[in-house]
Amino acid sequence: MSTRTTTADPTMGWVRAGAVSLGFVTLLWLAEIIDTVQGGDLDQYGIQPRSEDGLWGILFAPLLHGGFAHLEANTVPLLILGFLVATVSFGRWLSVMAWAWLVSGIGVWLVAPAGSLTIGASGLVFGLLTYLLVVGFLERSPVRILIGVGVFLLYGGVLLGVLPGTPGVSWQGHLFGALGGVLAARLHARRRRAAGFPG
Repeated sequence: MSTRTTTADPTMGWVRAGAVSLGFVTLLWLAEIIDTVQGGDLDQYGIQPRSEDGLWGILFAPLLHGGFAHLEANTVPLLILGFLVATVSFGRWLSVMAWAWLVSGIGVWLVAPAGSLTIGASGLVFGLLTYLLVVGFLERSPVRILIGVGVFLLYGGVLLGVLPGTPGVSWQGHLFGALGGVLAARLHARRRRAAGFPG
């Protein structure tokens, strides 16, 4: 009896990664279309710092945007950075998104100015960005280090968004989203070492 080994088709992995990334961005666009039709009523479900009702915003804020221009600014980086993370696996993408989503939301709820309302997926963008920047070094993966260098050349300037100073921009969401991405990278690197992988 002969045995046959099969190898995974990398093209299918890229297709799945593209579908995951595009699917999430499509969800954001559908949410903004619905919000626009309803006159912006959904935006009230953003994060309201240190408000009990505002806690729901931790879950909903990344799905909401202050108009299509706001959403357009997040669309391309979400597509590109999300695709790069999802090429590893859907589980990896989901984990990084969850860390960025929760850490960003909780951070905004805790430290953003009282009376403010924060919406938008830029915290997720910063989480995906910092994850890609550091995970290659933590996992000692030459390929992922090269990807991180490429991402830095493309989007490194965006990191200035973690600093306060731009009116109407939640630097808190950016900063804590970036922290969530780093935490996700550290967690994944630790799991690889525990599983016996190098790095």
